[in-house]
Amino acid sequence: MAASVLDLYRRMRRWPAGAWLFSRAICFKAPYFASIAPRIAVLEPNRCEATLRHRRKVTNHIGTVHAIALCNLAELTGGMLTEASLPPSMRWIPKNMRVEYLKKAVGLMHAIATPAITIVESTEGYELPVEVVVNDAQGDAVFRATISMWISPKPLRS
Repeated sequence: MAASVLDLYRRMRRWPAGAWLFSRAICFKAPYFASIAPRIAVLEPNRCEATLRHRRKVTNHIGTVHAIALCNLAELTGGMLTEASLPPSMRWIPKNMRVEYLKKAVGLMHAIATPAITIVESTEGYELPVEVVVNDAQGDAVFRATISMWISPKPLRS
């Protein structure tokens, strides 16, 4: 049986540069996230935190972190939280994302994802709202997202 993402995170965090290696492994599995070079800072059931450094490749024409880079960071943290929190019999996919840009995003971005409801095992699919807040280095919220994850039972294998 394959190790869960949470088991892999816990194991790799103990290694030198383990957080960096884990973040790179996630970007290898989902290559689009490599475009923002995120760093997973915390991963535990019902919580994920990640950072994004403000550098040229995520900067827009006015010198702030690009809106879509913030969306990518939100989707990454929301997805990692969901993956680390689901019972093994369940699966997920993002269904919808509502975003709010609150302030110019400059400097290191720190995203925190938490579920809005308790994640449960179910025989039916259900919508799981995941709240993501992105703060700047001063701790001010610059971006907020609610991602609706569709949670459903994994198909039975014969």
